Amino acid sequence: MRIQRKLLVAGALALGLALPTVASAHALTTRADGREAVGTAVPASLSAQQLAGQRVIYSYSGLNPPASLITLIKHGEAAGVIFFGQNISSKTQIAAVIKRLEQANASPLNPVRAPLLLMTDQEGGEVRRLPGQPNLSEKQIGAQPLPQAKALATAAGQGAAANLRGVGMNVNLAPVLDVYRKAGDFDDQFGRSYSMKPAVVSALGANMIKAQQAGGVAAAAKHFPGLGAATAAQNTDAGPVTLHLTLSAIRGTDEAPFKTAISAGVRLVMLSWAVYPAIQALPAGLSPKVVQGELRNRLKFTGVTITDALEAGALKKYGSTANRTLLAARAGMDLILASTQGVTQGQQARAELATAYSKGILGHQGFLASVNRVIALRKSLK
Repeated sequence: MRIQRKLLVAGALALGLALPTVASAHALTTRADGREAVGTAVPASLSAQQLAGQRVIYSYSGLNPPASLITLIKHGEAAGVIFFGQNISSKTQIAAVIKRLEQANASPLNPVRAPLLLMTDQEGGEVRRLPGQPNLSEKQIGAQPLPQAKALATAAGQGAAANLRGVGMNVNLAPVLDVYRKAGDFDDQFGRSYSMKPAVVSALGANMIKAQQAGGVAAAAKHFPGLGAATAAQNTDAGPVTLHLTLSAIRGTDEAPFKTAISAGVRLVMLSWAVYPAIQALPAGLSPKVVQGELRNRLKFTGVTITDALEAGALKKYGSTANRTLLAARAGMDLILASTQGVTQGQQARAELATAYSKGILGHQGFLASVNRVIALRKSLK
């Protein structure tokens, strides 16, 4: 959830193994029905390090990206970058930074000819990195009569897209599709939920998604399968959160807006770090039964999955960055969000993925399917 950072208004290890070509394995792509088909977005020349890099979103501290991040991008070892409030002093400043990153991405050393995924949290209300639209929070939008609320949700999507596109970003980690339960609970206290009614959250979320994506910015619906039942004290950034909900409640209430979002064409889904014992006794983003069983198989999502912050307190018992990365990838997560605001975390995640790929710890078919989804998303964005 990275809520502390969100409340900023505008944040073989060096593996020398090459595995330079795996052309036959690269001949995979994902059809609309989720099955593998011939053809691919993945260049056959990618090394293990480059393949692994396609699954990592990096972060950095301060206003200027470090040389290490520029080098990773030049060598095709990064899928993208997330920006926080501390990275942004003005729209002019961050636009210049993004231009530098895109210039690095155009390096002849990079075999992936696709835009970087350049993302932030621009939910509206308190949770914005850039000044300006959307000004209203989800709670403020949802408080209006439904016809007006739908129009406001559409306007929020349009405003978010124009704002992000104006500085060169192309992914918004929004909207939040959590269905909150009580006034003042975790989502509601920050105005981050549209409503206590799944149908309202579904309708407003879909409008925001469609308007935003029509404006050229991919939307990420979060936090699957839903954090709306979290109390004010339950924050996965700070520590473990377990939501004791029945399976029927999860599917009938919490997952309902995500089903609508998928029908609306949402490009990414962010998974929660809460534990849902009715499904599996693991944080959702580490749970094959949530990622594969609920999201992929039951709801038929074929887009890109992204973790919440890999450094979250909810994952403390799961050890190092490397181990958390491996568990998330095994569960079926496509993108690892290394958002500690330091490039080293992303490098550690990339190294673990490269090692796991090279040694067969992660199956090549599933790994390449994830890479294919990510590169296909990148190529679809301008």
